[in-house]
Amino acid sequence: MIDALFGSKTRVKLLHLFLNHPGQSFYVREITRLVDEQINSVRRELANMLAVGVITSDTADNKLYYQVNQRYDYYLALRSIFADEPIDAVHESRAAEDVLNKQYRDAITEIGGLRLAIMAGVLVKGSSSPVDLLLVGKPSTSKVKALINLIEKGEGREINYSVLSYDDFYYRLSMRDRFITEIINTKYAAPIDQDNILRREQEK
Repeated sequence: MIDALFGSKTRVKLLHLFLNHPGQSFYVREITRLVDEQINSVRRELANMLAVGVITSDTADNKLYYQVNQRYDYYLALRSIFADEPIDAVHESRAAEDVLNKQYRDAITEIGGLRLAIMAGVLVKGSSSPVDLLLVGKPSTSKVKALINLIEKGEGREINYSVLSYDDFYYRLSMRDRFITEIINTKYAAPIDQDNILRREQEK
């Protein structure tokens, strides 16, 4: 039934492989061996999946590697179908999203040492930022790690985050650095903004 729904047995096997190994990459012959299908069939399905954005590719050591795209719009939906172990159904309802969002905000504000924290990307609906979380200040490394683990468990995927010193952030902001502008020129939420720097930026 699933084969018919998703077009081919090879595609189903590939989805099962990739969605059970997020963050892990595979090269073609390795994939062919793992899914036990003909290499031409595997190559054809990889090209199809790459075209729609389900997977991404990268070259290393003269080999082309593929892995699941965790920022794909339907990544969580596909994981709920193909993952061997169930993941938290974080997007079943608006109420569930609100609960998680509050958990993230509370965890961020409890870190200490932060002057600014920006949530964007997959953490804010409608955001096109490539960065999901930006922390500015001098936070504890262990507390940041615990925060990221909490968010990734809640979201069921890896998130892109960055930690900057306040001086580095302010310099980049004043220079209209692309890294910063891509975050603040889209939808975002700021659980912490001690110096009201984002509000002042919006008023310019």
